[in-house]
Order: sequence, then C-alpha cells, then structure tokens
Amino acid sequence: MSRPAPEPMQVVKQRRDAALATLAGRVPYIRFLNITFDRRGDELTGVLNFDGKLIGNPLLPALHGGVTAAFLEVTSIITLSWSLLWEDVESGALSPEALPRLPKTIDFSVDYLRTGLPRDAYARATVTRSGRRYASVRAEAWQDNHARPIASSNAHFLMPREG
Repeated sequence: MSRPAPEPMQVVKQRRDAALATLAGRVPYIRFLNITFDRRGDELTGVLNFDGKLIGNPLLPALHGGVTAAFLEVTSIITLSWSLLWEDVESGALSPEALPRLPKTIDFSVDYLRTGLPRDAYARATVTRSGRRYASVRAEAWQDNHARPIASSNAHFLMPREG
C-alpha cells in the first residue's frame, strides 16, 4: 500500500494564508485599524501598523487606550479561531470560504503597563482554556522590546455553535 505524495509546501502555505486573510477580513474594524497578522506555522503575531489616526493624546503623543484594547481583543479572537481551525485548514478539509463564525466576547480586561508610542505594536495571544462552550485567552502587546509590554489582557469568549 503506497502513501499519497505530500502536498507541495507552497500549496499548504497558500491555503493557510487564504484562510487567515478570510478570517481577519470578516471584521471591518480590523481593516480600519490596519491590523495584520504574521504567521509562522501555527503561531500568530498581530501587528498594529501605526497610523496618525490611532493617537489618543497628541501632546505625548500616545496610542489611544481603546485602540490598544481593541488590538489585544482582535488578536485574542483571531488567535483563538485560528487554533480551532488549524487542523482542518492544514488537512484541506476546510476551505477558506467555509470558515465558521468567530467567538463572541463574554468579558475582557486590560492592564495598561506603559504608554503606547507612535509606532507599530505587536501582540501575541495564548489560549489558556478552550472548551465546547467557552474559552479563556491571555494576550500581551509590545512595541520595540517584547520584554517590556505596553498592555496585557485576559478574556473569556463564547464559542460558536457547530453547524
């Protein structure tokens, strides 16, 4: 019995990229804030690309706290969704057009640790619990130095129903 030949890596990467672009493209606010995602295997890093409209206090200048919170929440939701879809996207069992609904936020708390400067910011989220009904996610945002975060968050999400 012979095994089927593995798919070319370029095909797998294109499928991953298409699924991630479709997932993030479903939320207009992600486009408005110009948040993109850097994908390395199954790990995502959210990138908040700096724009002057993101400044909350022009005297400092500093990123708006609401933008920082939204960035962490978006990164948490997309990371959670990506972790749930990873195996199906990898196997080709799920097409980018057939992605399920996104999880809904139950509660979200942010700790502001430093002033967000007028430059790009990065965030990574970690799914700490994922069940059928709800999930818990922690996220952290930083700018120039990952060891000096500007904010962190804890969130709980209601998982979308299957079917």
